Amino acid sequence: MKKFTLLCSLLICSLIVNAQNGLEDIIVEKYYISEPNDTIANSAGGVLPVGSVTYRIYVDMLPGYKFQVCYGVTNHEMRIETTTLFFNNEDRGSTSPNFSFVNAAKNTVMLDSWLSVGSACNGYLGILKSEDNGVNNIINNFSPQVLQGANGAAGIPLTQQDGLFAGTPEPFNELGITNDITVFDNQNDGTNGPLFSTFNGSWVALNGASGPDTSINKVLIAQITTDGNLCFKLNIQLRSPIPGVVENYVWQNPTGTELLFPGLEYCSNVGNPEFEVKGPSFSIYPNPTHDIFSMWVFGSRQTGNYSYRVYTMDGREMMNRSLGNLQNDQMEKVDMSNFPTGVYFVELSLNGHTTTKKLVKN
Repeated sequence: MKKFTLLCSLLICSLIVNAQNGLEDIIVEKYYISEPNDTIANSAGGVLPVGSVTYRIYVDMLPGYKFQVCYGVTNHEMRIETTTLFFNNEDRGSTSPNFSFVNAAKNTVMLDSWLSVGSACNGYLGILKSEDNGVNNIINNFSPQVLQGANGAAGIPLTQQDGLFAGTPEPFNELGITNDITVFDNQNDGTNGPLFSTFNGSWVALNGASGPDTSINKVLIAQITTDGNLCFKLNIQLRSPIPGVVENYVWQNPTGTELLFPGLEYCSNVGNPEFEVKGPSFSIYPNPTHDIFSMWVFGSRQTGNYSYRVYTMDGREMMNRSLGNLQNDQMEKVDMSNFPTGVYFVELSLNGHTTTKKLVKN
């Protein structure tokens, strides 16, 4: 325990100076919804209830930043829970995705629950399905075939874009969670949930992890499958491009140089207005903000007529503006100097699709 406390001090405490607000978003992707064939063909993999949802959790950072630690410490619990159980694949499953690409195609190994620092299996990084080019998708040859579902609530089918990108993931390290992490081990005997929690542990990318596309810089940090509601409360540390500088983000009660980021608290039963991988792409900086923030709208990725609005947590609209027909990326300066302090949502619209991000004004 003394070793862990010292390492915690080095990783989480001693390097904090001049926070630059490199965390843009926490993205929860609804990756897959299981169907009857997935359960019938999964006898080797264990019990998978029909209608189970596989969620992927990504950290979205500014270019140049690296994901380093997801942690729980005194007064800052790290917590992942479900109202039922976590699905653990009994055939090839693991607490981190260290199975091969070949084994990922066997029964429902791809739906296993695990923690990560970018990896989705050996030699492959996890990326949003919407950012996958659809090349070299995993082909599942079970009979009856599994992972063929096309439930619209889970977006793009895995048969078209499976969210796997060939690359070299950073090694996964765990500190102080040896017992806690067993809820994600390869069993379905009632000990696989419903709670993962620690006040003194973490999972770590010692060298820091970046997204495979450094311009959008998203890192997969967990995949959870459950037929119940999923909730989490996380605290994370990012490494700044400035040598020796890190930033700590917490889901509540920030102290010192810690930064509050409400998106680190999530519950699927109340929905998540930040999740919309089909919608237009944009980033906001800085967040939290005091008066003016910059909104980069990536019109080059999807062209068309854009508009945005800013509204409060109770739905009260504070601002509504059109950006016109965008063919290229554009930066919009948004003045919130007359807004009260609090939590807001910034919603960007394009051709009937929307993407929403939380913004804190301090």
